[in-house]
Amino acid sequence: MNNKVIIRRLPTGVPGLDDLLGGGLPEFSFNLLAGTPGSGKTTLAHQIMFSLARPDRRALFFTVLGEPPLKMLRYQQQFPFFDINKINHSIKFVNLAADLIGGNFDRVLARIDEEVQKFSPSLVFVDSFRSVVQSAKTMEAGAIGLQHFVQQLGMQMTSWQATTFLIGEYLAPEAESSAVFTVADGILWMSQLVHRDAMIRKIQVVKMRGQAQSPGVHTFRINDDGVEVFPRAMIKTNLPGDVVVTGDRRLSTGVTELDQMMGGGLPAGYSCLVVGPSGSGKTILATQFLAEGARIGEPGVVAAFEKSPNQLLSHQLNLMVERGEVGYINTRTLDLSIDEILHDLVTMITRMQAKRVVIDSLSGFELALASVFREDFREALYRMVAVLTGMGVTVMMTAELEDHYDFLRFSSYGNAFLADAIIMQRYVELAGEFKRVLSVVKVRGSAHSKAIRFFDIVGDDLQIGDATSDFQGILSNRPHNRQ
Repeated sequence: MNNKVIIRRLPTGVPGLDDLLGGGLPEFSFNLLAGTPGSGKTTLAHQIMFSLARPDRRALFFTVLGEPPLKMLRYQQQFPFFDINKINHSIKFVNLAADLIGGNFDRVLARIDEEVQKFSPSLVFVDSFRSVVQSAKTMEAGAIGLQHFVQQLGMQMTSWQATTFLIGEYLAPEAESSAVFTVADGILWMSQLVHRDAMIRKIQVVKMRGQAQSPGVHTFRINDDGVEVFPRAMIKTNLPGDVVVTGDRRLSTGVTELDQMMGGGLPAGYSCLVVGPSGSGKTILATQFLAEGARIGEPGVVAAFEKSPNQLLSHQLNLMVERGEVGYINTRTLDLSIDEILHDLVTMITRMQAKRVVIDSLSGFELALASVFREDFREALYRMVAVLTGMGVTVMMTAELEDHYDFLRFSSYGNAFLADAIIMQRYVELAGEFKRVLSVVKVRGSAHSKAIRFFDIVGDDLQIGDATSDFQGILSNRPHNRQ
């Protein structure tokens, strides 16, 4: 016979976690939620339990904490996933503190098995082993008895017709030497990383038998709704159905003269970098790019990394946001991860079926990243651009550069190579006042104008004037080189 066993996958109810697990939790699996103290293991366990528990799928939660379950639940009740109506019906809490104080591990095992037999749960949670470890130090059985207890409990949990979770606080050396890690079907490792003034929570699927989990370490956050996981965006290439960027279709920037300078507009699916000094008009050009999309029925998304909504949203852009033509992501919160930022962008792009994305600006994007991620800013920027353009959207990014008169550069981060097109804005001094000039530095795979053109800002519009035929004469009036 060749009848393959089908293992049902249970949805965890934790945003983003099912994607990491490969579709959900295998039914009847024995899972270990491990990690450092305060990393969010108990909150994650409660969120999974309240999501899955129902009258025909009851959950039993054992706690070996010294405090009663009601005190623990006092804090868990603050999350919206908590349902008081499930307590003592679909969910039962059992406190093993009294059994543990007696110092007999066998008695604790017997009590757990007795409660399981009486309640017949489909889900079993045992939390947490920090108290057990501390108690073992004063017991006659000691560490050897504790190790035997954990191994026996793990074997018991694998034998029940239930999906089980063992919640433990481990350090890496302990994890490597623990036999329970061998018998577990699934292992979720949770941690919190403190780097300078930032604190980031991480989760990793170390092991998940029978299904392909998402590799690597991923970011998660505990917010007002509970745990939310931000799966690490993976760059996919050469897959069936992938968007192929040919450069044949062009998008208007909203400025006719600029479209002509770019050889007919910005190729769809390209990333465009608009660089220039402060006040040169980068955000205004980006707004016109979104406005042109709204005019022809192409929704857009703007992510603001340094300006507040009142500063960024001009009257024109505010109207587009109110009409639902442009989605707005306010990323003023610091200590974000690239996965969290990309998650918000991809979610809004998918929901709105957006075709245009504006990132304003890269300087603010770097600042918004938690300090631990700023060290890998180049890699983060590369991944973000690759994922967005891989979705087929056209990306316009702004970057502020100090205006130097003695040399040219196109990115303060050395990342100009990531852009398929570059538009440079500069100031020149002419007749005792500053004038704005613009040029198209690069459009990959396309002919473009090499001219340097004057431009000005009139209201909410960027207007390009004639070519500066005598531009060399203008530059001869520039200030001397500055140190």
